[in-house]
Amino acid sequence: MPLITSAGIGSGLDLESIITASVSAERTPKLQSLVKKQESLKVELSALGEVKSAVSKLQDTIKKLADIENFGKRSANIKQPTTGDIISVTPTSDISVGNFKIAVKQLAQGSRAVSKDGAFATADSEVLAAGEPNGKLTFNAGTGKTFELDVAAGTTLAQLRDSINSSTSNFGVTANIVNTGGTAGSKLVLTSNVTGDGNDLTISADIAGLEAVTSYDATTNPNGMTIDQTKDKAQNAIINIDGLDVNSSTNTFKDAVQDMTIKALQVSEQNAGVYDTAKLSVEYDRESVNTLIDELIANYNNLVGNIGFQTRIGKPLNGDASMRSLSDQLVNALATPLTGAGPFESIFDIGLGVKKDGYLEKSSLVRSLNDAMDNNFDDIGTAFAGENGVAKKMESLLANYIDSNGLLKKRETNLNDQIKDIDDDKASLDQRMLDLEASLRKKYAGLDVLLAQMQQTQAYLGAQLANLPGFTKSKS
Repeated sequence: MPLITSAGIGSGLDLESIITASVSAERTPKLQSLVKKQESLKVELSALGEVKSAVSKLQDTIKKLADIENFGKRSANIKQPTTGDIISVTPTSDISVGNFKIAVKQLAQGSRAVSKDGAFATADSEVLAAGEPNGKLTFNAGTGKTFELDVAAGTTLAQLRDSINSSTSNFGVTANIVNTGGTAGSKLVLTSNVTGDGNDLTISADIAGLEAVTSYDATTNPNGMTIDQTKDKAQNAIINIDGLDVNSSTNTFKDAVQDMTIKALQVSEQNAGVYDTAKLSVEYDRESVNTLIDELIANYNNLVGNIGFQTRIGKPLNGDASMRSLSDQLVNALATPLTGAGPFESIFDIGLGVKKDGYLEKSSLVRSLNDAMDNNFDDIGTAFAGENGVAKKMESLLANYIDSNGLLKKRETNLNDQIKDIDDDKASLDQRMLDLEASLRKKYAGLDVLLAQMQQTQAYLGAQLANLPGFTKSKS
């Protein structure tokens, strides 16, 4: 007899339902247990991630508080004259606070040389006549500022301009041509960006044929390029600070007031011979410190709130020892005894406090933060960023939790590994159930064949008995 491939066809029994129910009875409770455990791990991982994220945010703030430079900033407030902005300033952390009156008497400038009237009729006039030997121009302006330019015979004024402007060794000379439209003809104008007294542009040549584009000299080159001594000479910038004149070869004055850079923007206007002044006030940058401490309070409280929420009854981290330890260590780090921080023995002496519910707040129980800034601004930086400062302690504490080998990071890795293991267990369970189903089908196939054979035998015997003499078939 051929093998029966669909359970129950031979016998007429609903063996498919029996096989399905048997596999389901074996699979369902085990799968439910795995799913339940996996969901629990995922919830715990999510809760841990929330706490870890809060720790990370606090760590970012703590890193700023651990940098002493963030407590050394100074703010410069400038009241410019009504005629416009005349200066800008950049203070460093070392500058002393104070008030200054500053006037700009003169801006730094480079020199400007112009060719003599009638030296060139047009821009196409030759600078060096055709047939003359080739020459070389040398440009100088101040110490170390020099470059050379080859000039071929027949070079025009326009070509010389373009060569100067495109020279890769040019230190900062700009060439232009002004076409006067009159007897003065076309004039070559050379402007140097090298500022400061004594840094006038000079141009020399190695041949006589280039005298019109070299520097004027009353004796040796009366037809050369001239610099107007009243307005086109290179000059220093001059500012006046509280009655004292200060010179600079550029418009930037570094350390004219010690540890501060002042930039002159425009010359002060004069009224009856008196220069308008800008009023500069240098103060401690209280706002940036206030912002940092507000950020500390917000992110510290965010972490405390997260730990409190995730450890409530019914939450995944309820009773978690590492969360209790983290909470305790946070408070201990805040209470770190300070050294070298002036009158501040702990962080709570600078206007901070911890409420009964564990949240951090600004407090005036000992002194307010504003009072601390008024009297001991620099000591606040030591309290946080000093060698034994609070931020240094907390930086080390938080790193133990979320750095690559931190406790929370390790727990995350462990939970993810467990979730992956359950995925593997699910796959293994699926395979075992396939094997179970195959085994049941094999067993029930044999039963199906046997029952089918018995039914056929029964039918055959019944038919034979019915044909015997005197056999009476019972009426049903």
